[in-house]
Amino acid sequence: MRYIIIGAGAIGATIGGRLAESGTESVLVARGPHAAALRANGLRLTTADGTRVHRLPVAEGPADLGELRPDDVLVLAVKTQDAVAALDTWAAAEVAGGGTAAQRLPVVCTQNGVEAERLALRRFDRVYGVCVWLPSSFLEPGAVEALCAPLTGMLHVGRYPSGTDVTAGRIAEDLAKAGFEAPVVEDVMRWKYGKLLHNVANAIQATTGPEPHPAKALLAARAVAEARAVFAAARIQVVSDAEQSAARDGKIVPPPGVRGGSSWQSLRRGTGTVEADYLNGEISLLGRLHGVPTPVNDTLRHAANIFAREGLPPGAMSIGDLTVLADEAVTRR
Repeated sequence: MRYIIIGAGAIGATIGGRLAESGTESVLVARGPHAAALRANGLRLTTADGTRVHRLPVAEGPADLGELRPDDVLVLAVKTQDAVAALDTWAAAEVAGGGTAAQRLPVVCTQNGVEAERLALRRFDRVYGVCVWLPSSFLEPGAVEALCAPLTGMLHVGRYPSGTDVTAGRIAEDLAKAGFEAPVVEDVMRWKYGKLLHNVANAIQATTGPEPHPAKALLAARAVAEARAVFAAARIQVVSDAEQSAARDGKIVPPPGVRGGSSWQSLRRGTGTVEADYLNGEISLLGRLHGVPTPVNDTLRHAANIFAREGLPPGAMSIGDLTVLADEAVTRR
């Protein structure tokens, strides 16, 4: 199979680069300065094993590849706010032998949150979810770091909305050869909802900085409590913290030091958007649907979006000020 990585950022480029190292064909899809850097200098991928340069095919869209192959796998690795545009572009691409990508090819969703799979299933016949535990960073064009060891990351793979099949197994085998733990699971969304409990804190890190602080942990715990309440109201099954820890224990160990997560990195690169609408916003949506107040997550989503729209530097707000905003939102309820 050939893997077309649609969105060669921190997650996408790490997966594409690692697949290439293991002898699996992959193509990186990128735009702008990042695409130019990849074409000119290759992908500079740094892992716990060191830094390698991979000179992989680079495309900006389906037209650069011509007809897609029947054995292609589309890996959607753009942020959820960019997913619709990417899905629409690639869904219409023609596949050798007839039909479109939406009709014939699998699309694999690697985003944080739980919305990308639903967006994909509106367009593609076969959709797969991946719960990604892959701490990595993308701060400059052409260069990505993923420093966990002994494995680069853990990628639970399953059919969406549930189940497994031969394709899921083949994808998992390729990922395992590339240095990832890649369990095939019947209930991949249960794992993705479990990860969402961690991702609701992304906005705190983005707005107040990645450095740990007791007040940040307290605010994050309040956001998680709201998330658990809406999951219970919606009867959504979520993998437990103990199950997540047991799955990763000793396999994905980050290096010492503090690193900014995906939303912090988006602000650092000045992308103009963050995923907050699909992380904290998912909790807000479920809360409104099921009558559960979510003032903390509402506040975090709003604050992160202001940072993105106004181009504010990540970490420019104090945790005290962010907590005051959350408290005021609670009082207004």
